[in-house]
Amino acid sequence: MAVSQASGCRHFGCLGVIYGIRLLEILQGSGIETHLVMTRAAEITLAHETRRKLAEVHASADHVHSATDIAAPVSSGSFRTMGMVVAPCSIRSMAEIAGGVTSGLLSRAADVVLKERRRLVLMVCETPLHTGHLRTMTALSEMGRSSSRRSRPSTPGPERWRA
Repeated sequence: MAVSQASGCRHFGCLGVIYGIRLLEILQGSGIETHLVMTRAAEITLAHETRRKLAEVHASADHVHSATDIAAPVSSGSFRTMGMVVAPCSIRSMAEIAGGVTSGLLSRAADVVLKERRRLVLMVCETPLHTGHLRTMTALSEMGRSSSRRSRPSTPGPERWRA
């Protein structure tokens, strides 16, 4: 998910889609304009992990952009933001962002945030991590960006994570 003063983009995926939904809910009415970007995989994950409908999640954001719309405002450095949060962030998205590969709006918006030296927070959701993952996280850290792993005490069945 991305959060900024004028903008915020969200990416949902893995067993952590509730984190992105919750961030949208917290930001509603906060005065922070939010921009939502969900990949196709994120939309599928939403259906598997929650009882929420895509339209409900879209309604939580001020603006919704197709993940394929690389002409969306958040894809330009001239669109001023406080930064971006990708919550949760898949290993694939993290690698695209770290490598500067912009295959869609999510990675393009994150690339712009890096280029403009704005805040970028990636909530990496996959475990276990191998050395390649950790090197990618290190590369992002060296760029001045923050990566964090979400944690929970155990991995409950999907029924406990229904939102």
